[in-house]
Amino acid sequence: MKSEQSDENMETLLSDILEIYGYDFTGYSRASLKRRMVRLYELDRFVSFAEYRYKIRTEPGYFKRFLEQVTINVTEMFRDPAFYKTLRTEILPKLGTYPFIRIWVAGCSTGEEAYSVAIFLKEMNLLHKSLIYATDINSAVLENAAQAMIPLSKIQLYTENYMAAGGSENFSDYYTANYSLGKLSDDLKSKIIFSTHNLVTDHSFNEFQLILCRNVLIYFDRPLQNTVFELFDNSLEKFGYLALGTKETLDFSTVSKNYERLKSAKIWRKIH
Repeated sequence: MKSEQSDENMETLLSDILEIYGYDFTGYSRASLKRRMVRLYELDRFVSFAEYRYKIRTEPGYFKRFLEQVTINVTEMFRDPAFYKTLRTEILPKLGTYPFIRIWVAGCSTGEEAYSVAIFLKEMNLLHKSLIYATDINSAVLENAAQAMIPLSKIQLYTENYMAAGGSENFSDYYTANYSLGKLSDDLKSKIIFSTHNLVTDHSFNEFQLILCRNVLIYFDRPLQNTVFELFDNSLEKFGYLALGTKETLDFSTVSKNYERLKSAKIWRKIH
């Protein structure tokens, strides 16, 4: 794909995808989206943009591959331990006063964040009355997430994150080693529902006391971020909490007046 043509081609392809599959990428950051689309084009050795476009338009199986390649799936357990420490010490104890706790992990990728939250709920004796909804636009990563498997090559990192976040047990108690993978315990998985959800086009599906959407919105432009914040506002109970990534903020959005920010983290509490 020649660089001078690729911008126009990309817009054409994004229009196709919206029309045929209902996935709306128009508000996504153009630089990262273009980089990933061009990478797939080169990786699969297409000889022309017309061939690339035809394959995506006519083969749902290949569109699934396209979706896997252009959506961002970078995650780890207890990523940003300082955030999890705040979650454990300030947020979860308050949620513990509810008879039942509903949590939404939006843009969950391969599930590490959902399992991390479940571990802390278990340690605080709250898991039995909790349900975590973990959603992503990418069905392939959700299939991986539902397997509850983590690579043993990352265990040292995950253990260090867990300890820095204030974990009170041995991280090794939560998985069993199996060759190159560790299988997370079934009681964690039993409290997580993995399902596809498109933050851009899908509606609210429940009312939550805590929503985590960390390091997803940085790939959206401001209008699209605002649309997602309105979705979260409709999905969050009064006095519920919204947790964002380190480079994300609610401050510019139309719903910001409904929230107050915690001083210690990128967490907002709904007050109206």
